Amino acid sequence: QVQLVESGGRLVQAGGSLRLSCVASGRTFSDYSMGWFRQAPGTEREFVAGIRWTGTTNYADSVRGRFTISRDNAKNTVYLQMNSLKPEDTAVYYCGASRGYGSSWHEVSLYDYWGQGTQVTVSS
Repeated sequence: QVQLVESGGRLVQAGGSLRLSCVASGRTFSDYSMGWFRQAPGTEREFVAGIRWTGTTNYADSVRGRFTISRDNAKNTVYLQMNSLKPEDTAVYYCGASRGYGSSWHEVSLYDYWGQGTQVTVSS
């Protein structure tokens, strides 16, 4: 069992920056690949960024160059640094943990655990 708790979401103006955090507990954090997803009202949950236990990363085209995912295994924490925020980034952001997703970073079904989400709102 793994528990994930996201934090850091808030209202921010377009062009601003925000850092989200996800703290994990319950099992060995370093065994998991981690991902950030987001979901706006009326939409499907969308892949944002992922980081494997090896440290390799992947990003959705919509955020590449603006967002950075990182992890600190000693602190059981994964981060999402978001820069140059746009109104279309507005969503609830979720942290997920996967025991293995191969090359399918974006597959929601391959994530075993999810946090409750944190709201990010970007005003124009």
